Amino acid sequence: MKNVSTNADGSLEQLMQRKIAEIASVSDDLPGVIIIHNLQKQLQVEYISPRGEQQLGFTLEEIQKMGPDYHTRFFNQEDAADYVPKIMNMITRNDTQEIVSFFQQVRASEELPWSWHFSTTKILMQDDDGQPLLTITMAYPIDPLNHVTAKVNRLLDENNFLRKNYYKFSKLSEREQEILRLLALGKSASETADELFISNATVETHRRNIKSKLGTSSFYELTQYARAFDLI
Repeated sequence: MKNVSTNADGSLEQLMQRKIAEIASVSDDLPGVIIIHNLQKQLQVEYISPRGEQQLGFTLEEIQKMGPDYHTRFFNQEDAADYVPKIMNMITRNDTQEIVSFFQQVRASEELPWSWHFSTTKILMQDDDGQPLLTITMAYPIDPLNHVTAKVNRLLDENNFLRKNYYKFSKLSEREQEILRLLALGKSASETADELFISNATVETHRRNIKSKLGTSSFYELTQYARAFDLI
């Protein structure tokens, strides 16, 4: 992606600033935080709405001086590992109508807890050659007192667990997955044997192999696997 090269009359730069000014003029009326990144300047923050400055405790100028550190300072990198590739794929496709939605955790400093936001990103502007120039992201805080937050946290925790443990789970055979499902449902070895028409000894062997492959004998963790991988 080529760098921005302003024409003699500054038309591209002026167009970019007018576009940002249009967004800024309504930012206070919107319920979320608006962030505009410049894709051709190492994802520099070209604009952040006053609400965003207030939440992070820094001005736009201070954020710009942080450079790339801005992205790791305020945003949980475990979340970023999920949504950043989706955003970059959208940018590669260069479809100005495409939108990527994702959950992300944000905090102003290491002393504060993470807070969940629901965010959407799209390409806001292309350069003279039709290459992506600006993206716009709108981030909406999720009310911690809302019952939805608990559900979102649970789903995101399961997603993180799935991502981290997919390799271990993939080692299980179909029969072992079936026995893990029954184990998570609280079935005894004899009940599992009767349901699958196999011997108790075979069930116990499968259970030992499951625990060995997953690296745990904890019933709670085994149930986590069953839930995260849609066995129950």
